Amino acid sequence: MVLKSIELSLRQRALVLLATLILIGVGVWSAARLPIDSVPDITNPQVLVNTAVPALAPEEIEKLVTLPIESQMAGLPGMIELRSLSKFGLSQVRMTFEDGVDLYRTRQLVSERLLSTAEKLPPGLQPRLAPISTALGEIF
Repeated sequence: MVLKSIELSLRQRALVLLATLILIGVGVWSAARLPIDSVPDITNPQVLVNTAVPALAPEEIEKLVTLPIESQMAGLPGMIELRSLSKFGLSQVRMTFEDGVDLYRTRQLVSERLLSTAEKLPPGLQPRLAPISTALGEIF
């Protein structure tokens, strides 16, 4: 069987060469459009809200800043997890969303809710969205 296929290949050199060129072309075309990153990011989409809070203790930051932001963000569509961190000088609220959620739409919803939260916060505090990044991006 192998001998016959070798004989056929030798007799039909032009056809074998054409098939080889077509396979090489399809392979190069496929490799150029392959959406693979060298280090794939497998984390869920996240939105971070950071608020700089000078001159308050962590307990006061939790009560006066973090809690109102958390309560306002509760119930966002597609949210899996809501976590917060309150330490001296910083309130951070991290929202994790399901895979496939439109991150820009989600950030827009968070921005809209932050506007209504601003009046409940102590004067002079400005909560801000952190840049779009993932846990893997933060490590790098």
